[in-house]
Amino acid sequence: MSGAGGPVVVIGYGPVAARLVDELLPAVRRGDLLVTVIGEESAAAYNRVLVADLGVGRTTASAISVSDPAGLEAAGVRVLMDARVLRVDRARRRVLLADGTWVPYDTLVFATGSRPLVPKLHGLNPDPAASVPLPPGVTALRDLADAAVLRQAVEQQRKVVVLGGGILGLEAALAAADEGASVTVVHHGAHTLGRSIDAGAGYTLAAALRARDIRVVANARSIGIRLDAESDAGPAFSALLQESGAPVEGDLLLLSCGVRPRTEVAAGAGLVTARGIVVDHGLAALHDPNIFAIGDCAEIKCLDPDCADCAKSAGPSGLIGPGWRQAEWLAAFLSGRDGAPAPLPAERAPVIMLKARGVDVAAAGDITAGPFDAAPDGAEGSPYAPSVSVWADPEHGKYVKMSTRGGVLAGFISVGMPRTAAELTLLFERGAELPADRSALLRLDGPDRPTTTAPDPARTVCRCAGVDQQTISAAAAAGCATVEEISAETRAGTGCGGCHGDLRELIEAHFAAA
Repeated sequence: MSGAGGPVVVIGYGPVAARLVDELLPAVRRGDLLVTVIGEESAAAYNRVLVADLGVGRTTASAISVSDPAGLEAAGVRVLMDARVLRVDRARRRVLLADGTWVPYDTLVFATGSRPLVPKLHGLNPDPAASVPLPPGVTALRDLADAAVLRQAVEQQRKVVVLGGGILGLEAALAAADEGASVTVVHHGAHTLGRSIDAGAGYTLAAALRARDIRVVANARSIGIRLDAESDAGPAFSALLQESGAPVEGDLLLLSCGVRPRTEVAAGAGLVTARGIVVDHGLAALHDPNIFAIGDCAEIKCLDPDCADCAKSAGPSGLIGPGWRQAEWLAAFLSGRDGAPAPLPAERAPVIMLKARGVDVAAAGDITAGPFDAAPDGAEGSPYAPSVSVWADPEHGKYVKMSTRGGVLAGFISVGMPRTAAELTLLFERGAELPADRSALLRLDGPDRPTTTAPDPARTVCRCAGVDQQTISAAAAAGCATVEEISAETRAGTGCGGCHGDLRELIEAHFAAA
């Protein structure tokens, strides 16, 4: 089907929804589509990945904004903010808002994103449908109000407790510690980033965190919170209680325990949901070709039991890059641009990155095998059995693990070795073979590293937006002299922010040559 001519309603106004609406603007201006976007927050779409940076004062709300509602309305888009969707009437194709307004649609797109997981601790309410707010001194660092809470704690150099050892929690912990807060990271596993890196890398990372004066409490089983601090809003957080051991004292508890896709409205409308809203490879909801889902709330899982891509799917990725690519594909489909678009390609394995001042972690692919593991049954002597190389210097916060099959890089971990990580990322994304002397990669971060390397204009610099080096260099040549200007021109750097350092280097290289 095509959405041409009929009203398109988008539920959600986050960065993925904003990208979809931006891509639909040409059709709106031509009068081919009527588009309404419904946002629950009073603010326009912004980059949630950078909320931690906002919370420590490294950026501003305007800098992380990714949409201009006034500009959209001037182009003909109807923008409803501070509006909550209660239910969807699929039979009559209309959406009911909390104020009683019905919004009709021919095509409905769910871009509802995800909400933070609130752990089942005594003193917290983990029910996502409940209207009970988190207690004073507890935040999930998901929106602008949460960022303001963290900002106050950092400015007053208070004690911040981060519950959770994932990427976002560690980035927030490192940023807060850099700005003067006293930080403790509490997590239930043996090491941080337990789903992405192995034990050796985890212990190396923990040592790097401690070197930054961040206290790390591993193997913790938190059971509740203590609320006996005074605040204007009532009893506030003062400690995270443990099943065994002393409570972890603090002034602010930052929850970083993962997210859950927002599927309740879709489920209430009778759509199929699992980890997310289940859609086919064309992003259409099962059994309803007029409804689509994109981004964090969408789970691609078709009806073919033999589909290899769906069999290995673990649900929504939670990454902004795949959501943006889904938005761009769906916009081309709905607007009928250039005819029917090519099928939405399957996402390649992501590269997980933690980038902070002085702490760099990158990991991708299969990193479960160890260097001395026995070959799997039947794989003895096979060139495609995993071959693993490990180098570790935990005292200095450095660790590299490379796993190959048939000489081709199948997975890697890099801690504290940013240049090695960049090269491994490039090799992994290309499906390339490692050099016979793998120690050559380690020398990229050593004192004897090559002073110059051959430029690769085709390499992807911003993985979130899919922007390569030659596009960024062309923007610099056209006069873009700051990261912000490059981002406005190319969209590079508007996702996780992990490529900002590379963008600065390319800008500096261009103007130095000039």
